Amino acid sequence: MPLTSETQLGASRLREDMWSFLVWAPRAEKMDVHIFSPQHRFVAMQAGGKGYLYAEVASIPVGARYLYRLDGGIERPDPASAFQPEGVHGPSELVDNRFDWNDAAWHGLPLHEYVLYELHVGTFTPEGTLDSIVPRLSELKALGITAIEIMPVAQFPGSRNWGYDGVYPFAVQNSYGGPRAFKRLVNACHAQKMCVVLDVVYNHLGPEGNYAADFGFYFTDAYKTPWGAALNFDQEYSDEVRRFFIENALRWITEFHVDGLRLDAIHAIVDPSARPFVEELTEACHHRARQLSREVHIIAETNRNDHRVVSPCDRGGWSLDGQWNDDFHHSLRVAFTGERVGYYQDYSGAPDLVKAMAEGFVYSGGYSKFRKHRYGNSSRDVPAHRLVVFSQNHDQVGNRKAGDRLTGVASFEQLKLAAAAVLLSPCVPLLFMGEEYGEKAPFQYFVSHSDPGIIDAVRNGRAAEFTAPEWAGDLPDPQDERTFLNSKLAWESRNRDLHRILLDFYGELLRLRREIPALAQLDKNSQQVALLAEGKCIFSRRWAGRCQTAALFHFDAEAVNIDLTLPPGTWRPLLDSTEKRWNGSGTEPPAELRSLGAVHVVLRPWSVLLWGLSE
Repeated sequence: MPLTSETQLGASRLREDMWSFLVWAPRAEKMDVHIFSPQHRFVAMQAGGKGYLYAEVASIPVGARYLYRLDGGIERPDPASAFQPEGVHGPSELVDNRFDWNDAAWHGLPLHEYVLYELHVGTFTPEGTLDSIVPRLSELKALGITAIEIMPVAQFPGSRNWGYDGVYPFAVQNSYGGPRAFKRLVNACHAQKMCVVLDVVYNHLGPEGNYAADFGFYFTDAYKTPWGAALNFDQEYSDEVRRFFIENALRWITEFHVDGLRLDAIHAIVDPSARPFVEELTEACHHRARQLSREVHIIAETNRNDHRVVSPCDRGGWSLDGQWNDDFHHSLRVAFTGERVGYYQDYSGAPDLVKAMAEGFVYSGGYSKFRKHRYGNSSRDVPAHRLVVFSQNHDQVGNRKAGDRLTGVASFEQLKLAAAAVLLSPCVPLLFMGEEYGEKAPFQYFVSHSDPGIIDAVRNGRAAEFTAPEWAGDLPDPQDERTFLNSKLAWESRNRDLHRILLDFYGELLRLRREIPALAQLDKNSQQVALLAEGKCIFSRRWAGRCQTAALFHFDAEAVNIDLTLPPGTWRPLLDSTEKRWNGSGTEPPAELRSLGAVHVVLRPWSVLLWGLSE
């Protein structure tokens, strides 16, 4: 079969024992495929134009391993390897992509129905594998989760890592179970009518086992990233680099049936092109979704507070489906803790949380003391379902010195209030694994490199991040296996004591969000948000048709009396975090509030009250 524009990168099965190999390697004058089984042999590859090299090889069984030999010298794994069973330095393996999928009737969910649950494969279960997640899906489904967001699975060095040191973007981590295990997980999620969003890293590759530069011009010295060499998306030869990563994204969607991609730190992708890489990638993914008659969503992480990320292309945007809103998290955390370290110095707590609830971005062009310049633009016109909000995630927990969760600094009442602030907002909520039951284990930064120089660099770099006197205590050693083991969930605790009560509280919030039209409709324009009680309380009224809800979020340790303006009618209680069923100190809530335009309410410390207007 001749080389065509449809030929996939890496090794592809053409028929039973016939395989094609395609690699972009403009740095090499000649290339051989070194096949290890059933016996060692070298097959010369043919030039295919634009630096591509191609070969078709017969009589190779599934599971055979191979390397590329460059110019008769060094041998390297395939940059587009589908599986690295021996790790980042070992040979690549030929993978049979056939799989018995059971999700033909599954077409995904609209983004406004997403309740995201971010998890790390290695610490989510004692086994730390993709298969071991499957038995827990039913409990997540019962809670109200509609989409799991999986931290990166691309092959990284060793057996433990957050995943952002991946160096083989197409290969599912061997210690997680490899590609077939990932397909089994996606298949099981779809059987539960749950989506799968995969975190992918297109701003850098990791430092160990990163052999891409031996093949081609994947990197550029024109820009820097905090994590290593910048990927080349706008310099000479960048067309083929773009092709590599766009094909990777499409592979996850097409071959692995994932429902969405979370693009890591797109602010670290420097690309001033007239058609930016992220825009091109998003368009390609949406086109593939239409071909497959599926809903596929592309969600960005970015610290720029730029509405153009999710604005349509015809309005100068990139047309991504959503983006994380860190401002919501920062405002919420400061409201609880008063923390002023680092970027938290820019936030006032509840007053900023009002803007985050009403508009999205807190910083929309204002001056940042932390950044020492103005930043952001307005998200007022960004639809609520395009903003993802959270009280915790892997970054906001793991990038703290001790990896301490909100559980370590917040009271039980505050944990309930944080849950309500996120889940009663009009935006797409994200939970970080374990927060739903108040997991106490930290989520710390861990690696398992084999290169002593890289290990020292990671340790020194991590230590340099926490030199401020406010960061007290010892820094966990990222290379020490105990740091990884300390970060594993105590899942069994979810059914004990206060953990069970908090879990039920999350479940009740998600039920209300799902069943009450005013809460299910994600629309910033169908709400009223106001700051009350001298900046200590947030009032939120939402509506959809004739359905109305009213909520009070109280961010203070002292009780407060509030005279609240409410539309006339009878308001029945839907949720009171101080009820005894939620381990609160309050009495049973009143049967109803009768409003002639105003009502008087007493709010207990760190509490949330929610009412619905009776028709």
